[in-house]
Amino acid sequence: MRPLSDAAPDVLAAARFVLCDLDDTLTLDGRLPSISYAAMENLERSGRRVVVVTGRPAGWCDLIARFWPVAAVVGENGAFYFRYDREARRMIRRYQRSDEERSDDRRRLHALVDEVRTQHPELVLSADQAYRVSDVAIDFCEDVERLPDGKIADMVAMLRSGGATVKLSSIHINAWIGSFSKLEMTRVLLAGEFGLGEDEMAGGQIYVGDSPNDEPMFEYFDNSVGVANIDQFMGLITHPPRWVTSRPGGFGFAELADLVLA
Repeated sequence: MRPLSDAAPDVLAAARFVLCDLDDTLTLDGRLPSISYAAMENLERSGRRVVVVTGRPAGWCDLIARFWPVAAVVGENGAFYFRYDREARRMIRRYQRSDEERSDDRRRLHALVDEVRTQHPELVLSADQAYRVSDVAIDFCEDVERLPDGKIADMVAMLRSGGATVKLSSIHINAWIGSFSKLEMTRVLLAGEFGLGEDEMAGGQIYVGDSPNDEPMFEYFDNSVGVANIDQFMGLITHPPRWVTSRPGGFGFAELADLVLA
């Protein structure tokens, strides 16, 4: 990774879309700083579109798409996207799997979690689990004392052996049925809703993240950026972002926005 300050200003300024993770990318220490929200507003005011790409649940994503200065939200690690059409006052929702499939997936996932809990009774589902439609999220440090790396790795291995797709965020173990991903649904969104071609997506837009579940995005987007706190995960990432900010979380996101707008 190279410092973001080394990036060519004209390359950053040319981006029409700034795509970003949520937890520890827009937020810091579990909160959304005003500088981060203002950065999104400033990008939107400049004619650019901000798209949040997150592992957070459908319930949160509905609110974000409706109330935040964003063009769309990809949620639950690619299970869906939501885009609020402000002129029509209509929420557009697209899911990777049907209602019936998601219902079956949830039963299978919760049975799998129960199996993992027999070996790891300390397992706790995330506080936002009730608002999820496609995945399960196991809390390893958000509202609980951080679990040891060995326990996290063993839970991941058990979930995968049970047939789940598993990704690690900065706070949760996310597991789901199917092969969908943040990247796959982001490409569907950019092509279907905004008419971007493949080359225009990969080469012309910016993605900002902070953790291992952002790795496919770092690899795909030429202009990929990690906020400074990505350093803690570098041993787990094969394809790091091209650039790294000097500041963590939402302050790093604001640092990027300032350079794009400058």
